[in-house]
Amino acid sequence: MLTATTLRDAPGRPLLVLGPSLGTSVETLWSRCVARIGGDYHVVGWDLPGHGRSAPAQAGFGVPGLAKSVLELVDRIRPRAPFRYAGDSVGGAVGLQLLLDAPDRVEAAVVLCTGAKIGEATGWRQRAETVRAEGTQAVVAGSIQRWFAPGFAERAPGVAEDLLGALRAADPESYALVCEALATFDVRDRLREIAAPVLAVAGAEDLPAPPEGLALIAEGVRNGRLVVLEGVAHLAPAESPAEVAALIDLHFAGRRTADDVRAAGMAVRRAVLGDEHVDRAIAGTTPFTRDFQELITAYAWGEIWTRPGLDRRSRSMITLTALVALGHQEELAMHVRAARRNGLTDDEIKEVLLQAAIYCGVPAANTAFRIAQQVLDDLD
Repeated sequence: MLTATTLRDAPGRPLLVLGPSLGTSVETLWSRCVARIGGDYHVVGWDLPGHGRSAPAQAGFGVPGLAKSVLELVDRIRPRAPFRYAGDSVGGAVGLQLLLDAPDRVEAAVVLCTGAKIGEATGWRQRAETVRAEGTQAVVAGSIQRWFAPGFAERAPGVAEDLLGALRAADPESYALVCEALATFDVRDRLREIAAPVLAVAGAEDLPAPPEGLALIAEGVRNGRLVVLEGVAHLAPAESPAEVAALIDLHFAGRRTADDVRAAGMAVRRAVLGDEHVDRAIAGTTPFTRDFQELITAYAWGEIWTRPGLDRRSRSMITLTALVALGHQEELAMHVRAARRNGLTDDEIKEVLLQAAIYCGVPAANTAFRIAQQVLDDLD
């Protein structure tokens, strides 16, 4: 039996159910994200067998078995009630299974860092054997590589250690049984059966569940959308909690209120420009400039930068070109920094400026190269 953890207590409000990734507990993975979700939800998470607060498994279960247990858990909270669902990795796989097995119960879903098939059966069975023989400590080093984008563990050591602590504490046999469940999971040929709205969220740095697998989900279901998060690997709710919270709010709201747009805009603005820059801009806001700050947060960042049609790398390249053409030198310096945060290399920034030299003018590009060189030197 799975154990439920109440992450936000709001009886009578819409029910949001959250699922974990293998080796994590739902609290360590989701708590920072839940704190940022703006929607008025009663939020409940579940832990995998032998993980977090759930008792160890006594026998195999498969992903359909996990989905059945999640439904039983929900029925203990609100019998036969509809709910919204979000899950990462195996939690996302369970979400797909729920959408197939209980289409009348799941109103909408966000599946993160997952796939309709994740990895290969041989690899999962080998990992199960390793953990049975040596315990979960044997997969800690590999999990650091799989779970976190480069630099995350150094930037957020407390978050990383909490997640790794949950892995070390997981029951080895239960962990192995989850591996074996994933070895047999494959619903690629059934995606068209899913009619509920599905948001597929990929981490651009995710090796176990690369963006191509999330794109397959978004394209395969009847009502799907893909968002790729730059600088994120396999545990998006922990690595980018504000951005995931904003995406969840927007997806489940069905329509965007002014507050939704502003929240999404602030999340993306921070992700692209960095907390230090945004905090400095907010601290410098006066009654005279407040309305302008609200305008750019909602309109530029909330309406345009959140649109799914272009990834952030592409938006950075377009923005750099426009700023060169118009001679906006102060904004250019800011967006060279943003381009680096969005994953552009120095060589790619150089190519953008060379392209701009031809179509925007050599004098403008000459100034742009000088500004960009100074910014890149400062960053390095």
